[in-house]
Amino acid sequence: MTSIGILGTGRVGSGLARTLAATGHQITLGHRQPPQETPADPTGGVPAIRHADQRTTAATTDIVINATPGDTTLERLSALHTELAGKILIDVSNATRHAPDGLPSDLCYPGSSLAERLQRALPATRVVKTLNTMLFTVMTAPADLSTPPTAYLSGDDADAKAITAGLLADLGWKPAWIEDIGDITTARATEALVLLVPHLLRRHGLRPFAVSLAR
Repeated sequence: MTSIGILGTGRVGSGLARTLAATGHQITLGHRQPPQETPADPTGGVPAIRHADQRTTAATTDIVINATPGDTTLERLSALHTELAGKILIDVSNATRHAPDGLPSDLCYPGSSLAERLQRALPATRVVKTLNTMLFTVMTAPADLSTPPTAYLSGDDADAKAITAGLLADLGWKPAWIEDIGDITTARATEALVLLVPHLLRRHGLRPFAVSLAR
């Protein structure tokens, strides 16, 4: 059993929390405000999930998943550098500016990536980028797609990527669907793929998809 903190209580964070808790992990869901000030439980009251503020979540768990909005992630997580030191940080977000309809329009860090900025801001933390090239429903149900999806891994630490791959397996990802593409600089490639997303969503709506590697 692994102690996992998830920062962010939206559809991504709560979905990951429910699925990882169901596989036996000890989950703490990190809220922006203290839980007693949060009116609703986004996980639907799963008893195995603890609730805390984001600083406590980062400080009291071994692995942290970032599911906060990507355009504010760098500032938010940089403030947690002490709590995140020595830990694996799995970043599943995309840092984008938004069009009037709320969908992504431009990258916040062209020529770089959020994952690279996080690794630079958190040198004592092992950052791994993954799960940012798909609709949120696919993160926890990859086998529901008719075509095998791909989860890309980017990171400087091989052990951190291996541990992340193990968590992906718990989410239903088969080893053949996980593609380690290299160090943290490769995250700029997968983060750029988010620019495909608004066109797909406007054309097809919220139908599950993943930007996958065909062989």
